[in-house]
Amino acid sequence: MNLLLDSFWRALAYCLRPRVIALSFLPLVLMVALMLGLSYFYWESTLDWVRITLEASAVMTTMWSWLESIGAGSLKMVLAPLIVIFAVTPVIVVLSLLLVAFLMTPALTLLVAERRFPQLQRKHGASFMFSVLWALGSTLLALIALVISTPLWLIPPLIMVLPPLIWGWLTYRVMAFDALAEHASQAERLEIFKRHRIRLLGIGVMCGYLGAAPSLIWASGALWAAAFVVLVPLAVWVYMLVFAFSSLWFAHYCLSALQTLRTEKAWMPATETPAPTPIEAQAVILQDDTPLSSPANP
Repeated sequence: MNLLLDSFWRALAYCLRPRVIALSFLPLVLMVALMLGLSYFYWESTLDWVRITLEASAVMTTMWSWLESIGAGSLKMVLAPLIVIFAVTPVIVVLSLLLVAFLMTPALTLLVAERRFPQLQRKHGASFMFSVLWALGSTLLALIALVISTPLWLIPPLIMVLPPLIWGWLTYRVMAFDALAEHASQAERLEIFKRHRIRLLGIGVMCGYLGAAPSLIWASGALWAAAFVVLVPLAVWVYMLVFAFSSLWFAHYCLSALQTLRTEKAWMPATETPAPTPIEAQAVILQDDTPLSSPANP
């Protein structure tokens, strides 16, 4: 628990560094360019398709009639944008996580290592290609979990539990791996995952809840269309800061755990006596076969 809290406060302090703030804008530029391009080409057509689909539904027609009867017919105008925004948000989160993993996490881990662990040996336990495959495989599993669990989001308590849990698991898998890829060997990484799995998953879940908070900004953008252009980049930048904080938290925790693991192994007594070399064995035999008294001279 001391390591968990210590790494939390250190990560929070590192987020105020100009270098970290500058790094948070790099994925933002790419994400804004992607979002603006998709919005320019597909926003209106997507809204029209959603509206047509809703109007063709008998269930939605009944609901429109009921909303108009209670004086809430204006909700029909904002439902389609909300559906599009909530459908796009998971994709934006996944792309943000991948961008952070590929662009920010290595730089932030290097920053933590240079300032706190300059003597920590780098064993290069995972290559860049293996890290990419690990991130893509974990992301695929998270997307499958999202698709399978989507119907459960209609149950009010579960929508506040399932998405953060999935994002937390994905954050834990990707960022803990990247934090150890450069410095830990494969055996050390597996040992740290085994010892600290629950705490690392807890960090991921807490970061998952933090990552769900900017969704309120997306909803505000749907309600106040005039500010949509400003609120969307703001939401993406908040995502970047949350993921930067997550990277720093995992970096501080994992590198501290790695240093502790190596210290323990350095002080661990040998459990087995090494086998003697042939020369040492022959010397022992000769010493044991030496007679107690030498024969008399002729």
